[in-house]
Formats: sequence, structure tokens, C-alpha cells
Amino acid sequence: MREGSEFATELEASVASVRAELEATNEARELALPLCRAAIRYAANCIRAVHRGEIEQADLLLEQSRAAVHQATSALGAFPQLLGSGFVQDAQKEYAEASITLALIAGRPLPRQDALGVRGAAYLHGLAESIGELRRHLLDALRSGAIERCELLLGEMDAMYSLLVTIDYPDAMTANLRRATDVARSILERTRGDLTLAAQQERLARRLELLGSGPFEGASGGG
Repeated sequence: MREGSEFATELEASVASVRAELEATNEARELALPLCRAAIRYAANCIRAVHRGEIEQADLLLEQSRAAVHQATSALGAFPQLLGSGFVQDAQKEYAEASITLALIAGRPLPRQDALGVRGAAYLHGLAESIGELRRHLLDALRSGAIERCELLLGEMDAMYSLLVTIDYPDAMTANLRRATDVARSILERTRGDLTLAAQQERLARRLELLGSGPFEGASGGG
């Protein structure tokens, strides 16, 4: 008959490999977590630099975000169960958002998902959230009277939203992209309304200016 001490030894041996796997997984997570936090911080600072017009600084910050994301992904290469975790997805999404925002505001080609090296769902969420950043830039341009620039940005925002609504897959596959797309729609509608109102006001101002420069402008009463 087996004694209790023998069973305890067998039990410990039976889970030794599981314990080792969990320990290795936890070490990889602890390594990747600060890298993902750094990637998010660099991406946020990149977007701030873009809105300040500091494109060179934005490029440097984006490169730092890219490096942190790729280091985190590499650290988790042997642990695919962690690559789909929330903190990795958030870092990839923020990096994608910064990349897209910088490219579109700087007039560069749209970066592709495979070139960024992020998961598909993260790229789509980055695309959706960049619509809000484009609205912010558009409003800044609107205040300076750059209507044509605003119309170009609105067209890009509309094209991005029109694509996002075609991604019709279960939320578990897209990390609840429908919600992000709904938010993007409301941002787009508000922006279109703001731009329409500004364009109408500009046309009215031009008409008043033309009327003011008519043949009776400055006419004085005769005596």
C-alpha cells in the first residue's frame, strides 16, 4: 500500500512541468508588461507632438513606441496565449493609432497592418481611434480658416469609417470593434456638422463682403 509521503512526492513530480511552464510564462509577462506601458506612453506623446506640429519629434517618439511593442512581442513569442492579452492589445492599438495619425496629418501614405507588425484587431481599433485625432486636427485647421484642408481630412475620416462598418465579425474576434466604430460614427457626424456650419458662415461672409464692395459703398450724400 502506498504511503502518504510517496503520494506527495508523486504529486509534486506530476505538476513539476506545469509549475515550470507557469513560472516561465509569468517571467515573460513581467518582462513584456513594462514594455507595453512604455509603448503606450511613447504613442500618446507622439500624438501630442503631432498636434503641436512637431513632426520630427513625433517620428522619434513613434520609433520608440515601435521598438517597445516589438520587444514585448518578441518576449512573448513562446507564449501565444499572452499575445492576445489585454495589455499587449492595448499597446499595439496605441502604436497603430499613433502611426496612422502621424501619417495622415503629415501627408504620408497610410501604414499597413503587416508593416506595423501588430495584430489585425489592434490595427482596426487604431484606425477607429485615429478618427478622433483627425477631428482634433481638423478643428484646429478650421479655426485657421483652412477649409480645403478640413474637407480633405473629413473625406479621409469618412473613408475610414466606411471601411470599418464592413468589418462584420463576432466581437470576440475583433475585440468589440463595433463599439469603437459607433464612437467613430458619432465623431464623424459631429465633425461634418461643424465643417458644414463653418463653410456656410464663410460663404455668407463672402457675400456680405461682395455687397459691401458694391457701387454704393462709401457714397456720400450730395448737397
